[in-house]
Amino acid sequence: MSYHLFEVFGIELEYMLVNKNSLKISPHVDRLMILKTGEIMSDVDNGKIEWSNELVAHVVELKTNGPTANLETLDELFAENITEINKLLLKEDLMLLPTAAHPMMLPDREMKLWEHSYSKIYALYNRIFDCRGHGWSNLQSMHINLPFFDDAEFEKLHAAVRILLPIIPALSASSPVLENKLTGFKDMRMQVYKTNQKEIPEMTGKVIPEQVFSREEYFQNIFTPIIKAVKPYDTEGILDHHFLNSRGAIARFDRKAIEIRVIDLQECPAADVAIAVLIIESLKLLAGEELVSLKDQKNWHEDDLLQIFNEVIIDAEATPIKDQRYLALFDIQGNCSAGALWQSIYQRVKNEISVKHRNILDLLFLHGSLSTRIIKALEGDLSEESITKTYRQLANCLARNEFFIP
Repeated sequence: MSYHLFEVFGIELEYMLVNKNSLKISPHVDRLMILKTGEIMSDVDNGKIEWSNELVAHVVELKTNGPTANLETLDELFAENITEINKLLLKEDLMLLPTAAHPMMLPDREMKLWEHSYSKIYALYNRIFDCRGHGWSNLQSMHINLPFFDDAEFEKLHAAVRILLPIIPALSASSPVLENKLTGFKDMRMQVYKTNQKEIPEMTGKVIPEQVFSREEYFQNIFTPIIKAVKPYDTEGILDHHFLNSRGAIARFDRKAIEIRVIDLQECPAADVAIAVLIIESLKLLAGEELVSLKDQKNWHEDDLLQIFNEVIIDAEATPIKDQRYLALFDIQGNCSAGALWQSIYQRVKNEISVKHRNILDLLFLHGSLSTRIIKALEGDLSEESITKTYRQLANCLARNEFFIP
């Protein structure tokens, strides 16, 4: 079934499986599936939410089981499933951990591929890219899937998504620590994401998608180069071009949707869904051409947008936005921070957002991105004890579906 712009949505949330006491990575999602169904499965239908595994054995993904028009209670559905999973895992001394990167994981030693369904595909990825790296095995995100009905709607949606991508990490950054060190990036997940497929650069491109606004252009400029570049590696022809495209937003013509992938996972579904709602309302504003024409949105080259993105993943909401042309898209004159830009956008769309989600967004603007709050909570102490204490608090926030305030 085909849907029109903003008629329905698909949300995906990825969580790490960890030891309840040490918080160390535990590559045993297969045990969770056995506890739930009695057998190892890569996908479990749990009513309105589906559980699945992808690539590595310590990550479980929760996603809307098909498109949904209801974002108001979606966080509660996710929270119910998280509660169920944590209860199942109690007997294994395991639990779910949020945020976009495990702060203590050593992928060279701890990465384990999923060895069940789709294992042949994952093994091929591992042969090509060597998945023992943070960019493959330690990057948990939220994906938002947005439908388009035809080329005209794809053009509007893709143009709007490209414009918004550079500043999304200012809202969502949650990966400041890797291997017990502050990385210097509030969104380190996106920093490693940019280069994790350097062997075949056609797959990720420049993260910000190219200026392509029809199905034909997309196949010609994005899919065809990917297929050609991967052919020498994929001798059995088992990889799908939709699956291979790793830009920060990807067009899924097989299901007529654009999937946004630059959003770090938060501490609880309430925060994830509130951020998703703000992103969706901001895209409606752009797609409706209330602020700027479609023509002017399409004129932006990916290099110019990437420059803003590269700065935002360092400082998130504190990043100074200096590009006056970009600020003019949102009717802002003079320099301002990425956080202030988001607050300006928020004021424009606030009336379209429910009180429930506004309460979370107000906390986000008051206390900063999750990365900012994690850094504050650590107080400069990067000992394993300090990191474990802070991330245990985040695990508790996930279990209770509560916003984290240090």
